[in-house]
Amino acid sequence: MRLTRKRLCSALLVAYLLFSLYAAYNVFLKPRRPAASRAGQREKHGRGEHAALRAEEWNPWEVDEKNDLQQKSASSLQLLKNMKLQQEQTDLRVQIWGKAAIGLYLWQHIFEGLLEPADVSAQWREGSIKAGKSYFSFITGPAVVPGYFSVEADNVVLVLNGRKISYATQWLLYAQTLVQTHKLKHVAVVLLGSEQCRNEWIYPYLKNYGGFVELLFVIYDTPLVNEENIFQWPLGVATYRNFPVVEPSWSMLHTPRLYHCNFLGTVYKNSTRETLMEVLKQSRLDKPCWISAREEWWPQETNESLQNYQDALLQSDLTLCPLGVNTECYRIYEACSFGSVPVVEDVMTPGNCGNSSVYSNAPLQLLKTMGAPFIFIKNWKELPAVLEKEQSMSLQQKIQRRKVLMEWYRHFKSQMKQKFISTLENSFLPKDRGG
Repeated sequence: MRLTRKRLCSALLVAYLLFSLYAAYNVFLKPRRPAASRAGQREKHGRGEHAALRAEEWNPWEVDEKNDLQQKSASSLQLLKNMKLQQEQTDLRVQIWGKAAIGLYLWQHIFEGLLEPADVSAQWREGSIKAGKSYFSFITGPAVVPGYFSVEADNVVLVLNGRKISYATQWLLYAQTLVQTHKLKHVAVVLLGSEQCRNEWIYPYLKNYGGFVELLFVIYDTPLVNEENIFQWPLGVATYRNFPVVEPSWSMLHTPRLYHCNFLGTVYKNSTRETLMEVLKQSRLDKPCWISAREEWWPQETNESLQNYQDALLQSDLTLCPLGVNTECYRIYEACSFGSVPVVEDVMTPGNCGNSSVYSNAPLQLLKTMGAPFIFIKNWKELPAVLEKEQSMSLQQKIQRRKVLMEWYRHFKSQMKQKFISTLENSFLPKDRGG
């Protein structure tokens, strides 16, 4: 497939050159009889021949056509120059295979890339984007299966769901085979890790442990993060529930909101979410808040429930983010999308999560390091004081707070994009070009 693309590109270049030469020939070099000779021929052969010669040789738009051909020739040459320039400037070509839902957050929210077709239920979707001197293409969808599509770059990023180890392993083994057969040069992985940060299964594939994966971007507060070849990556929004890319608007920023806070979600037995519900009821704080609790987790939202959830985020100044299976949850990023300040339960997730060699402020060490303007609490009994302060804030103060939050989130995504690109370039490009 790679050879076919090169041949196609070469054919296009040849076609443009031939067109340019033909146009130049017609305009400047094609032999023409003198005007006097043409006039004599018309007089000699009579009216009928005169009409035939006029139709053949005299063209009232000849000057315009000559200018048009000159312009087309110049445009063709400029296009050739642009194509050559683009090839020269693209130092790194990366193909991203995004089977896991977090791939959509990477591509659509971080990279702000588009996908074709737009239909989220399509079996195969793809897009491409040029960033700096790197060219990224992204493929996703149920039809994307190891071994059944062409590899069109020497560098690949695998986006994997570490909660489905058997499927993730299939992709890793496929990539390993491509590396061993010299069809791939470099491989990186973006991993949705275990909520308890138990990711030991991927160790043998990492370069640190003798494997072929050069870079790992992992979600959740794992101690593995070293900022050299293992980096923490944000969880993002629930794209598997079709949470959209939200464009900030004037009304989102300036309109008074109906509720102080919201919580729409599952209340697990014997969890701090039960504590949150009790605090809200006992303090009668559920009145100024949009609260809708359910007992079972829904893997998918209905159109109605998704719309209600987005309305709650849009109409609330604060979004309550109690501990779930991990402190980091989709709700945090979804609240940021609508300018609703996350109130985060700052409690370490049980398991192997914790500080790394470069971060010492877990949980949510990535967000804290990036200066997230959230409200962090250790216990939901602190919530009444938080909501009491809300009641004393003016609209202008809340507008300013929304500006800070939404600008921070925009900057956060931009920073993650630049970090992702520069990390790949520094690792995958030759040292004399990647620096």
